[in-house]
Amino acid sequence: MTGFRARRPFTAALAAAAFLSFALAAHAAWIPVKAQLAQWLIERSWESALAGGTAPAPWPWADTRPAALLEAPAHGVRLFVLEGNSGRNLAFGPVFSDGTAHGRDMVINGHRDTHFRFLQALRPGDRIRVRRGATSAWYAVAQTDVVDSRTRDLVIDPGLDRLSLVTCFPFDSPSAGGPLRYVVTALPAGDGDLSPRRSPSSG
Repeated sequence: MTGFRARRPFTAALAAAAFLSFALAAHAAWIPVKAQLAQWLIERSWESALAGGTAPAPWPWADTRPAALLEAPAHGVRLFVLEGNSGRNLAFGPVFSDGTAHGRDMVINGHRDTHFRFLQALRPGDRIRVRRGATSAWYAVAQTDVVDSRTRDLVIDPGLDRLSLVTCFPFDSPSAGGPLRYVVTALPAGDGDLSPRRSPSSG
């Protein structure tokens, strides 16, 4: 009996560990599902705005609305960008950095493990389109950089026509919230060269 009792704490610990592993796996699986579901609900709000009305909240308790549509056709990417640069909104979609949603120098932030995972596949020359209301503009990727947010800030220049896409780095890091950022800089594609193609040098 003594030996049997000695195994019970071990059995309980093993069961607890198994349950914790299952819970963590379920949570990890839920994150991309939630991100995709949110984009579907946000699309309905976006379409209502395009029909001539004010974009309603995507869901009853939402405190954000879609401000733009971001597309990278060569990568099959179509994402709705939200107002309000907060951690809560980032769970549902990319967000504009404060003060850049309506300007020419746009900065859009997104999570590396969901909406902005595709950034690692972008190459110079890749085309990105941003739709804001009735306006639409094409950009071409100019460069990618890894920067340390502790020593370098993105400087917004209201007179510069530019698109910056920002996410955490590295993409495969097991922990979030590190100081490194992966920054994709895209500049306007010239008039008459607005097709959503990739450059010959991109893989």
